[in-house]
Amino acid sequence: MSNDSSPSSNQSGQHSQFSLLRERRFWPLFVTQFLGAFNDNAYKNALLVLLTFGAASWTNMRLEVLTNLAAGLFILPFFLFSGTAGQLADKFDKAWLARWVKALEILIVMLAGAGFWLQNLSILLAALFLLGLQSTLFGPLKYAILPQHLRADELVGGNALVEAGTFISILLGTLTGGLLAGQEGGIAWIVGICLVVASGGFFASRKIPPASAPAPELKISLNPAKETFHCVNLARQERSVFQSILGISWFWAYGALLLTQFPAYAKDVLGGKESLVTVLLAVFSVGIGAGSLICEKLTRRRGKAVEPGLVPIGALGMTVFGLDLALGSPGSASGALQPLAEMVHRPSTWRVFFDLLMLGGFGGLYCVPLYALVQQRSQAEYRARIIAANNILNSLFMVLVAIGAAVFLGKGFGIPTLFLCVAVLHGAVTIYIFSVVPEFLIRALVWLGWRRE
Repeated sequence: MSNDSSPSSNQSGQHSQFSLLRERRFWPLFVTQFLGAFNDNAYKNALLVLLTFGAASWTNMRLEVLTNLAAGLFILPFFLFSGTAGQLADKFDKAWLARWVKALEILIVMLAGAGFWLQNLSILLAALFLLGLQSTLFGPLKYAILPQHLRADELVGGNALVEAGTFISILLGTLTGGLLAGQEGGIAWIVGICLVVASGGFFASRKIPPASAPAPELKISLNPAKETFHCVNLARQERSVFQSILGISWFWAYGALLLTQFPAYAKDVLGGKESLVTVLLAVFSVGIGAGSLICEKLTRRRGKAVEPGLVPIGALGMTVFGLDLALGSPGSASGALQPLAEMVHRPSTWRVFFDLLMLGGFGGLYCVPLYALVQQRSQAEYRARIIAANNILNSLFMVLVAIGAAVFLGKGFGIPTLFLCVAVLHGAVTIYIFSVVPEFLIRALVWLGWRRE
C-alpha cells in the first residue's frame, strides 16, 4: 500500500501504532530490522569482549588500537557504500533487495563461525566489516520503504516502532554478546544464536510485500565517493529535509558518545561494578523506546500526520536532563567498587537513572518526527538516496564526536565535564537548526497552544 498524501482527520484517529504489528505491510519489516540489529550488536560486542580479555592470544597489536580498529571497520562501510546502497534501493524492489541482504547476513555469520573455529583474527574482522556492509545496504531501504507501505498518518507510528525496536534489540544483542563471550563454550552459543537469528530475519524478509522501484531506469554509479557527494547534494535541495538530517545525525552522535562512556562512567565516576553498566544501558534504551512510542499520541493532539513541533520540545528536554546528568554526577569514585545492590541505595544513583531515562525519552520525541519529516518531504524517486545521505552524515558525526571526546578526555578532563560540554553543545546545535528552519519553533508554539494554527 502506498499513500504519500495527507490523511483525513478521520483516518488519523482510527488506528494505533501497535496495530501495525499485526499487518503484513509492517510486521515483516519490523521483525527483519529487529533481528538484524540484534545480530550486529551481539557479534560486535562478543568480539570486543573477547579481544579485551584475550587479545594476547590473538595478536601482538595493542588492545586500544585493536578495539578501535574493530569499531572503525564496522562503521567504515557506512562512509564508503551508503551512496551505492541508496541507489540500489531506488532502482530495485525494496522487498526483493531486503531478501538478498538478509541472505548475505547468513553467509557472514557462517564466515564469522569459521573465524572463531580457526581462531583467525583477520577472518573475524572481515566478518565485522561485512556485517557493517550489510547494515549499510539495509538502512536506506528500511526507511524508504515505510512511505510506500504506510499511510501518511501512520509514518510517525511506524518510525516510532522501528526506533523503539532498534534500541531494544541493540540492548538485547549487546547483553547477549557480552554475557556469552565470557562463558565456557560461549563462542559456539554466539555463532549458533546469530545463525538462527539471521535465518529468522531472512524468512521474515520473505514476507515483506513488494515495494516497487521508484527509479528502475537509474544507472548504478561504480564510484562510491562520487555517489556519496551526490546523495548529500540531493538531500540539500530541500532545506527542511537537510536540517532534519543534521538533527538526526547529531542525535546519533550524542547517543553514541553517552553509550561509549558508560563503562568508564560507571566505574570511575559512580564507583560501580560491571552490572551498573548494563543498567545504565538498559535505562537509556528504555527511555528512547518509550519516548519514541509516545510520539504518535502527541502528534495526534493536533491532528497532524507529522508534528515538527515535538522536535524543539525533545531538544529542550535533552538539554535540561543532559545538564542535570553532568551536574548531578560525583566528581570521581573513591574506595572499592560497589555492587549494584549497594549502588541503588544512593540517591545520586537514582538521579543518574532518572536523568538517563528522561534524556532518552526526550531523545525519542526529538528524532522520530525528524525521520518522518525526511520521509514525507523527500521525492519518491530518490528517497532512498536521501536516507543514504542521512546514514553518511550519521557516521561522520559519530566519528567526529568520538575523536573530539577522546581528545577532550586525553587532556585530563573528567567524564562529567564532557557530558556538560556536550549538553551545552547540543543546545547550540539545536538553536542553529531552529533558526535556519523556524517552522520547528512555530509548530512547537502551536502544539503547546501558545499560537494559533
